[in-house]
Amino acid sequence: MMKEKLGNLRLEPTQILVAGFAVVILVGAILLNLPIASQDGRSIGFVNALFTATSAVCVTGLVVVDTGTHWTVFGKTVIVILIQVGGLGFMTMATMFAILLGKKISLKERLIMQEALNQYSLEGIVRFTKYIIVGTFMIEGIGAFFLSFRFIPEYGWIKGISYSIFHAISAFCNAGFDIIGEGRGLTPYVSDPIVNLTIGFLVIVGGIGFSVMVDLMNHKNLKRLSLHTKMVLFITALLLLIGFGGFLILEWNNPETLGELSVGGKLLGGFFQSMTTRTAGFNTIALDAMTNASKLLTIVLMYIGGSPASTAGGIKTATLGVILFTVVSVIRGKEDTELFHRRIPRDIVNRAITVAVIGITLIIVITMVLTITEAGTSFLDVLFEATSAFGTVGLSLGITSELTIPGRMVIIFMMFSGRVGPLTIAYALARQQRKNKGIIKYPEGKIIVG
Repeated sequence: MMKEKLGNLRLEPTQILVAGFAVVILVGAILLNLPIASQDGRSIGFVNALFTATSAVCVTGLVVVDTGTHWTVFGKTVIVILIQVGGLGFMTMATMFAILLGKKISLKERLIMQEALNQYSLEGIVRFTKYIIVGTFMIEGIGAFFLSFRFIPEYGWIKGISYSIFHAISAFCNAGFDIIGEGRGLTPYVSDPIVNLTIGFLVIVGGIGFSVMVDLMNHKNLKRLSLHTKMVLFITALLLLIGFGGFLILEWNNPETLGELSVGGKLLGGFFQSMTTRTAGFNTIALDAMTNASKLLTIVLMYIGGSPASTAGGIKTATLGVILFTVVSVIRGKEDTELFHRRIPRDIVNRAITVAVIGITLIIVITMVLTITEAGTSFLDVLFEATSAFGTVGLSLGITSELTIPGRMVIIFMMFSGRVGPLTIAYALARQQRKNKGIIKYPEGKIIVG
């Protein structure tokens, strides 16, 4: 009877995605919990291993121990593999191995890939996945090549190359893990143009989304770009400029962040903070020393995150764009959401609003829970941590390693939710999402709003 029930069990693509990420995290946690993974030869404990594995697969970067000094070569290798799998998505990685083995991709696998990559059509989905795989390794290789000019002279050939590869993968996948050691992050390179610009390039390219990258490669004429690509590029550029200007203004004279740097160092620091805040999780300045205004700006940018079908988290730039243009259209008295001489369908507007509301609700609830589990920690620090976990950013004001066991479990849940997407989780829990389309239509009713 049990076998018959299991045989009849049909999982939706969204449910398979959620389960797939969970399995990868569990395997990673088991490996990181092995004594061979830690420098002291002792198990780190399953909760800490689970936290690290979740942070790696969900490309977040929050850590309970220093990545550079605690983990052995084995542990760091496991982490970087988890980052790569988490950044590309386990279905993309599975497809890569299937292609290498000459295995035919089934219709069900194509449907899962379509869901994972946020594509509207199955047409060309395998070819699109091939572009992603080849493009990812090429971009990461280029990034590692440029980083090697800084790390090889400093650490030697073997260590320098491994550092270059690790940070290139971590940057492109927007993970924010670094192995510089001693919890310094990338602060020693705050004024270094090679590190700042290379990491920045990798983070931005990884964060704009695979759909946008392929569209840019296929169309040299900007006028022929898809509406989605135009939206993502516009909102990304807008947020980078807002963050860059905001951090420069707020931190220019702060002696603990940008105040003591040269003008060039301040410009690099402002750019890096604007770029990394929305999704990457690296830092070149002391975050806990920032002004409260900068911390609040960081929280807002972390909530927004990167772009759809990318390695980033958050509600996504396209979601924000749809909501902003909807507001503009309403103010202008337009019935439809319009941008770039195109009309946005109502179902996409509804989805954008739903994602934004679920995201902010998760942050509010998790923040409230953390204020209970982490009694004594300032509210701003807790809100910062919860938003960072949801946006899979990985920035912290220094409380991650001090979290209680319940607090760490809450952050684990938040990182997982932020990576697979709040709407995906909602759909995965509602298996009948496509069967209940609202057959019964009720009469319209009027409600006073505002």
